[in-house]
Amino acid sequence: MRALTIRQPWAGAIAHQSKRVENRTWKLPAKHEGARILIHAGAQPDRNAEVFGEHLDVYSAVVAVATITGCHWSNEWQCCGYWAFEETYHWVLADVIALPEPVPAKGALGFWTPDEAIVNAVLRQDTGVAW
Repeated sequence: MRALTIRQPWAGAIAHQSKRVENRTWKLPAKHEGARILIHAGAQPDRNAEVFGEHLDVYSAVVAVATITGCHWSNEWQCCGYWAFEETYHWVLADVIALPEPVPAKGALGFWTPDEAIVNAVLRQDTGVAW
């Protein structure tokens, strides 16, 4: 099981709004396509973001589980939805399940492997998540 740290408010928008694309400057490694991952809200916010709503104030915690179903480069704004930026790789997310209780965790850059206690804390929540 891998995790991906994403700054707020983007992690919260994935978990609790309709954000189903993660904009990245780097291409998704092929081995992660189709993978189920933990969405981790980073310790620092993206100060340039203007997203409004609830659940966007959780930091340093796993907030959701998602599947990465694909990746493509786009020069177009919103080519695959409202959240898709231009001139970025779009990592397409599906089967997103928000955790009822965020799981505190220290994140890392790129994909990282959460320890067993974090994974177990996610699995104990009544989300229907199966690995």
